[in-house]
Amino acid sequence: MEFLQTTDFWIGLLKIVWINIILSGDNAVVIAMAARSLPPQQQRTAVLFGSGAAVVLRIILTVVAAKLLALPYLQIIGGLLLLWIGTQLLSGEEEGDGEGKEYGSMMAAVRTILLADLVMSLDNVIAVAAAAQGSMVLLVLGLAISIPLVIFGSTLMIKLMERFPIIVMLGAALIGWVAGETIVSDTILRDMLTANPWLHYAAAAAGAIFVVAVGKWLQKRSHAAA
Repeated sequence: MEFLQTTDFWIGLLKIVWINIILSGDNAVVIAMAARSLPPQQQRTAVLFGSGAAVVLRIILTVVAAKLLALPYLQIIGGLLLLWIGTQLLSGEEEGDGEGKEYGSMMAAVRTILLADLVMSLDNVIAVAAAAQGSMVLLVLGLAISIPLVIFGSTLMIKLMERFPIIVMLGAALIGWVAGETIVSDTILRDMLTANPWLHYAAAAAGAIFVVAVGKWLQKRSHAAA
């Protein structure tokens, strides 16, 4: 346990926790949007299980992230998956919370959380791995400490979404923004992005607009069919 007494260890731990505070905002939004479709008594369970599983997944990803990001088309596929998740989360929202509101299933919510976190964490884990500097103990401990931060953020977002429905649309737009960034960051597009830096923001904005527009269209079509 001598490593616990070194200054480098504690500095590295603080770096990992701080990185996760900064980078977990979008993950908290996804968890909140997925859990919001559940009955109130199941929301906390979904947040706890989804957050814990997402952090475990992030630990595994950290070991292989650098190699995964080098694979062509992987981030394009991941970005397209995020676009689909964003539209589904938005189209599944009810405009009213009356007695006729339909709730989603626990497994569907957790599956959505894990799929989204799998894609959104690919870039994030590289920063965490760099801060850990090869120490698996530091990596696991830092991410474990981050679990309550993600849980708190998700729980807060659920409450805000229930009080201010516009946040649901903003959350979906954020997912679309990250999807656009993910797609344009793929290995095969890296040279194009370097030559045209503005494409990063153009793709991100296009992703946000796409998710909101398609999600709202699917929502209206669902209401019309009902």
